[in-house]
Amino acid sequence: MTELKNTERELYLFRLRLIFLGIFVLACFSALVTRFVWLQIVKHDDYVLLADENRIDVVPVVPNRGLILDRNGVILARNYSAYTLEITASKINQDMDVLIDELADLVDIQPKHRKRFRKLLEDSKSFESVPIRTRLTDEEVARFTAQRFRFPGVDIQARLFRQYPQGDVASHVIGYIGRISTKDAEIIDDMEDSANYNGTDYIGKEGLEKSYEKILHGSTGFEEVEVSAGGRAVRTLSRTPPTSGKNLILSVDIELQKVIEEAFGDRRGALVAIEPATGDVLAFVSKPTYDPNLFVEGIDQQSWNELNTSEDKPLLNRPLTGAYPPGSTYKPFMALAALELGKRTATQAIADPGFFAFGNHIFKDDKPGGHGMVDMYRSIVQSCDTYYYMLANDMGVDAMHDFMKPFGFGQKTGIDLEHERTGLLPSTAWKRTAFKKPAQQRWIPGDTISLGIGQGQNTFTPLQMAHAIATLANNGVVMKPHLVKMTEDPQTRARTLTVPKESFRIPLKQENIDFIKNAMVGVVKEGTSARVFANAEYVSGGKTGTAQVISIKKNEKYDAKRMAVRHLDHSLYTAFAPADQPKIALAIIVENGGFGSEAAAPIVRKALDYYLLGKRPEVKENKELPVPVPKAQSDMALYRSDAEVKNPPEPAPGPKPGGETTGNKD
Repeated sequence: MTELKNTERELYLFRLRLIFLGIFVLACFSALVTRFVWLQIVKHDDYVLLADENRIDVVPVVPNRGLILDRNGVILARNYSAYTLEITASKINQDMDVLIDELADLVDIQPKHRKRFRKLLEDSKSFESVPIRTRLTDEEVARFTAQRFRFPGVDIQARLFRQYPQGDVASHVIGYIGRISTKDAEIIDDMEDSANYNGTDYIGKEGLEKSYEKILHGSTGFEEVEVSAGGRAVRTLSRTPPTSGKNLILSVDIELQKVIEEAFGDRRGALVAIEPATGDVLAFVSKPTYDPNLFVEGIDQQSWNELNTSEDKPLLNRPLTGAYPPGSTYKPFMALAALELGKRTATQAIADPGFFAFGNHIFKDDKPGGHGMVDMYRSIVQSCDTYYYMLANDMGVDAMHDFMKPFGFGQKTGIDLEHERTGLLPSTAWKRTAFKKPAQQRWIPGDTISLGIGQGQNTFTPLQMAHAIATLANNGVVMKPHLVKMTEDPQTRARTLTVPKESFRIPLKQENIDFIKNAMVGVVKEGTSARVFANAEYVSGGKTGTAQVISIKKNEKYDAKRMAVRHLDHSLYTAFAPADQPKIALAIIVENGGFGSEAAAPIVRKALDYYLLGKRPEVKENKELPVPVPKAQSDMALYRSDAEVKNPPEPAPGPKPGGETTGNKD
C-alpha cells in the first residue's frame, strides 16, 4: 500500500520551525547586542576604572621619620635601611613551622626569631606581612632570591629601621618606636589622617617618639605602578613623593646627661636640670635606664622579663611619674611664703630646744638639744626643722597650698611627655573630695606641722621640684619646661620654637626672692653642703634634703647601719648656678641614698662643674652603636654623629598622745 505525503503540511511545519529558529537566533543576537551596549556604552567608565585597577597598583611610599638631635646637634635617633625576610600568612598553603624550617636552610633563623615572629603574627592581620628575620646580609639576600620561586607568600622587603646611637643614655626622654599592634591599628583607624599610615609598620610607643608621633612621622606618598598578570611590577606610571617628618631639636645637652648618668652609677633616682630663663630641660635623668634599641623590632621575652620584673624598675620614668616627699628642699619655699604672707620677718628668731610640742605629740629636730636662736637665714643654712614646724602651724595648710601652687607643686607642668603625674599638694578642700568617710575628710591640725619640713602628705615629682627651683631662680617668671626646644623642617631647615614666651609671673617682692637666694648660697658656703662644694670656681645656691621612706616607731632612733637598704631615707638636693645670674637649676633625688649632702649633692657638683666649667670627672668611650649600613644609605650627613591623685593614699594618722615625729636629717 502506498503512503501519500502531505506536502503542504510538511511545508507548513518547516516554515514554523524556521520562524521559531529565527526568533531564537534574533533573541540571542539581541541579548548579545544589549549586553554589548551595556558593557561598552552604559558601564564604559566603570569598567575602564576596574581595568586600570587590575593593571595599576597604588603602592604607598613611607616617609623618612624625623631625626631627634640634642641642643648641640648630636643625633639621638636616626634611620637606616636594611632588608627583611617577611611572611604573609594568608598566602601560605603549608604548615608554618615546616615553612620556617625550609627557610632556615637559606637564612639564619634562631629560636628567638621564631618566638618574636609568633608574637608579631598574633598582633597582626592575616593579610599583612610579618618579618621572620631582619637586617639580612647580602649573602642571605642572594641565597633566598635564587630560591624564591619555592616560597609563595615569602618575600624580601627593603625597610627603614630606627636606631638610637647613644644606647641607654636618655632613654626615658627619647622613648622608642615599635611595630603597630592590633590596638595601635584600632587607634589609627579612628584618626582623621588614618590614610597617612598606609604602608607604615612602626609607631612611637614611649617618650618623645610617642608624644611627637605626628610631627616625626611625616606624610605618606604613593606610586602608581603597572603590574603584570602575575603581579610583578613593570613600570612606575606616576609618583607622589612622601614628605619626611620634621626633626626634633631637643633642649637636652646629651653630654651633661652622660655626666649625670655616670655619676649616679648603679644607684636609683632622678635628676632634672632646667635653664631658668627659657624652661629648656638640659638634663632629664631616670636611673636605671634601658636600651630602647631592644624594642624597635620587638623585644625578646628574656629581655622583657629582666626589665619588667626587676626590683629597680628600669622602665619607670622617675622624673615624670615618681612621687616623693621633697624633704628639707621645701624649706626655702616655706620661708619665702612666710615673708610674702607676713608670717615672719627675716630677722625674727626663735629659740630651738630641739623639738616642737603640739599637744601631747613631740616633733623632733634632727639635732639633739636644738640649734639655739634661729632666724630665717640660719633656719635655711642649718636646716632647722623646729623653725618650720612652728611656721607651718602658724601658716595653716590652705595658706601653704595657695602659695605653693603657682610654683607647680602638685600640678602638672605640661612638659612634652605623656603620662605626667600630678603628685599631691594637700589642702582641706582636697581631703574633702578625696575621701568618702567623714572621719577621713576632716583635716587634723597635727598633719599640717610635718608639711612644713616637706614630709607628711606632700608628694611631688622630681620634675615639679626642678620646675619650682627654676622659677625661684628666675625671680618668679614661670617658663613651661620642655624637652623639645624647636622643630626643624628637613628640607628648608626652618626652625620653630615650641615655647616662645613665658607662661606667667608670680607676684613676688624682689627683696624677698633675693633674701632666699642668698640663704641658699649660705647653704653652699657655710651650711649642709659646704664640704661638697668646697673650692668650687663658681657660686651656687642649694638646699639639701632627706625624705623618710618608712616611719620610725616611738622611742626608736634612725640607724642606717641596721636598716635594709630600701628602707633608708631618700637623698635630695636642689640648686641653681651661678648665683647672680642662674644658667641652670636642678633637683635630684637618690633613692635610699641617706643624707642629701652625702649622695645627692656630690652628683650635683659634678653636673655643675661640667655644665659651667666643662670639667668632666673622667672620659669614657663613646657608647654610640655601629651603623649597620653605609653612610650613603643613612640620613645623618648634615649632623655631627655622637643618642592624682586618682587613688589617694590613706591619710596619715594624727599625732597621738605622747607620740614623736622624727625631723629631717640633712
